[in-house]
Amino acid sequence: MDNQQKFAPLTIGLHWIIALTMITLTGIGFYMSWYEVYPLYDWHKSFGVVIFLFVLLRVWWRIKNGWPTPVRDYPALEHRLAHATHWVLIVATVLMPISGMMYSGLGGYGVKVFGWVLIPGNHNAEGQTEPFHAGLSQLGAFTHEWLGYVLVGAIILHIVGALKHHLLDKDRTLLRMLGR
Repeated sequence: MDNQQKFAPLTIGLHWIIALTMITLTGIGFYMSWYEVYPLYDWHKSFGVVIFLFVLLRVWWRIKNGWPTPVRDYPALEHRLAHATHWVLIVATVLMPISGMMYSGLGGYGVKVFGWVLIPGNHNAEGQTEPFHAGLSQLGAFTHEWLGYVLVGAIILHIVGALKHHLLDKDRTLLRMLGR
């Protein structure tokens, strides 16, 4: 279990696996959509589905374990900002894969995990993609894109906060997440 001095190995492992994967997938997501790099889509979807399983485990762990106790007392505004940022990160990491699967699956593009079909594509006689539900697919696409921007902002805020704790406050917040 987590405490004020130390995080459990599961907390640290899930944090870094999800953080590094979500940062990578978000960067690649912007790149492949801006430059139409279609070969990356199957890879992006595969890792998106896999990381969703880790995200669900992390949500379960957070519910079971509760919110981490700060390493020391902070001003109320700083504490609320940190708590809000953590909530945004958790909600965004849950909704990002869901909205991506909604966009791709309901858009008729299908969802595969390293070649294993989870949601089959839907194509007409000419081989063109036909949505299963265009409206929900568009909602998924809109949500997925904008969550990318929200996630980038929240990640930057989170990193700035961690560096502030380490460099200015000189407390153990960052070291605790590094397992030290």
